[in-house]
Amino acid sequence: MRLKGKIALVTGAASGIGLETCKSFLREGAKVIFCDINDLALQKIDDELPGDFVTFQMDVCKENDWKKLVELVRERYGKLDIFFNNAGITVCKPYIELSLEEFERVMTVNSTGPFLGIKYIAPLLAEYGGGSIINTSSDASTMGFVNHAAYGASKAAVTMLSQVAAAEFCKKNVRSNTVHPAAVATPLIFREDEDITQDEGYFTPMGRIVYPKDIAEVVVFLASDESVMINGSKIAIDGGGTGFQLGQPIETD
Repeated sequence: MRLKGKIALVTGAASGIGLETCKSFLREGAKVIFCDINDLALQKIDDELPGDFVTFQMDVCKENDWKKLVELVRERYGKLDIFFNNAGITVCKPYIELSLEEFERVMTVNSTGPFLGIKYIAPLLAEYGGGSIINTSSDASTMGFVNHAAYGASKAAVTMLSQVAAAEFCKKNVRSNTVHPAAVATPLIFREDEDITQDEGYFTPMGRIVYPKDIAEVVVFLASDESVMINGSKIAIDGGGTGFQLGQPIETD
């Protein structure tokens, strides 16, 4: 077990990437704190999921919720080793149709939330000897995608927050990295009745969409002691989508 004895905290833990990563953390021996705004989903996890974990209902945009979470970690576990800073939302609209309210909401959840997470959790990790922060960014933080003004800007902010954290906390044995998925097969993006396996618009150069399990496996690695020299990095999980363009070979005589 790669995470045996470690305590992990995950935001956006009740569905999608967060839930899949929590399950992977548990399989690898970690004790997990599931954090999410969706109390009903957390209750379902409490009722149905086996393993050594607790759930905590919170709004990542509220500073007082982070303070309460720090108290929970201290009282229940006495330490923290892993922080998956994952909660996020998306609004995809053409630039001129995007309202100020929508833009500010996405920026608040996707940027202010992770800012508060690092502000309160990085010192906690440092206090107990160090640990790993993994922040969920996006391929949309590095390339301009149509209809992604708010989402792309918010994820670009996450990337820089992560790198600044890596610089400020590295001497305290706290690492901070970002994962940059392409569109992932989660309820955040797709309807339950939508057959994503048939929608080539979401395919990567590898010929399929990205699944939550693809992200979880990378996050487990970044959370483990196997990645102790990886810090301030941006890791693409997009089948090569931001790395190259596919094209036909050039024929030569």
